[in-house]
Amino acid sequence: MKRLNQQKEERGIDMKIILLQDDKKLGKKGDLIEVSEGYARNFILPKKLGVEATPKNMNDLKLQRANSDRIAQEQLDAAKALAALLEDKQVVVKIKAGEGGRAFGSVSSKEIAAACKEQHGIELDKKKIQLPESLKNFGSYEVAIKLHPQVTGKLTVKVAEA
Repeated sequence: MKRLNQQKEERGIDMKIILLQDDKKLGKKGDLIEVSEGYARNFILPKKLGVEATPKNMNDLKLQRANSDRIAQEQLDAAKALAALLEDKQVVVKIKAGEGGRAFGSVSSKEIAAACKEQHGIELDKKKIQLPESLKNFGSYEVAIKLHPQVTGKLTVKVAEA
C-alpha cells in the first residue's frame, strides 16, 4: 500500500484544487479538494469550476476569506445598529373605517415600509417585515423585522383611523 501511494505521488495522480463555485459532488466555493489529475485537467479547469492550489492562489483564497469575514461582520454590526434604532420608533399607518368603527381592509407590509420611510426616513424592505397576522383592527402592534439572519428588530406599528 505504501509503495502504491509513492507511485501515485511520483506520477502526480492527485491534484489539489480550490473550487470557484458550489458543486453538489465536489463541495462549496472556496473549498480545497484533492482530485485526480485527469479529472482536474479535463473537467474542472476547462469548465472554470476551480483553479490549481498554487501558493499564490492559496494566498488569494486566504485574503478573500478575510475580506468576506470583515464584510459579514460589518453587515451584522449595521443590522444591530438599525435594530436598536427601530426599537423606540413608532410608525402610524392610517386606514379607512367602515361601519361601526371597524377597519376597512388591512395593513400590508408595503404600507408599513412606506410609512416608515415617510415618517422616520428609514428604508425597510417589505419582504423583511414579518406580520404576526393581518392587521385589521385599530391599535398598536409589535412587528418583527428580519434585518439579518442573526438579528431581528422590533417596530411598533399603530393602526389609526383615517
